[in-house]
Amino acid sequence: MSAIRGGSRARTRQAILDAAIEVLARNPAAPLGDVAAAADVGRTTLHRYFAERGDLLAALREEAGRRLGEARDRARLGDDSGASALRRLCQEFFDLGDVLSLLFREQVAVDGEGCDENFEAMVRRGYEDGSVDPELPPIWLQSLMWSQLYAGWHYVTECQVSRHEALRLILRCVDGAVTPR
Repeated sequence: MSAIRGGSRARTRQAILDAAIEVLARNPAAPLGDVAAAADVGRTTLHRYFAERGDLLAALREEAGRRLGEARDRARLGDDSGASALRRLCQEFFDLGDVLSLLFREQVAVDGEGCDENFEAMVRRGYEDGSVDPELPPIWLQSLMWSQLYAGWHYVTECQVSRHEALRLILRCVDGAVTPR
């Protein structure tokens, strides 16, 4: 019985986090009651899992970090050319949708400044295989990637274009920027 209850608790907690991502991505000032309604739970249930808004935001920060890590894993940074891996990483991150909204509106921040070793290795592989301009440092390319993701996110949310079109433009800009001259 306790295993069933544990699974149910995990599902309820995840439903609240999923709803919070969706609701707060659209309206950063949304009351917790809106999050509870979107998760199809009562406010008391939400408060049982997250006593205060700060607790929910801390959990969202962890959830965003987890989802970014999974997206990075799906991008297979160690496969193919450096430029192809960077392209996949852009696609995987862009597919996070509302998580990007939380990041770009600074509702959550993920730990870690600078490039991690996998990103740097991907870029260095791109230098070696000729797919990435060796004049572009890894930290520059990481900033470029995030700026293009922001531009695409903004284009979708503010200009009402399709996600497909925004992703196409992101990838075109990234491809053009990293290609050796």
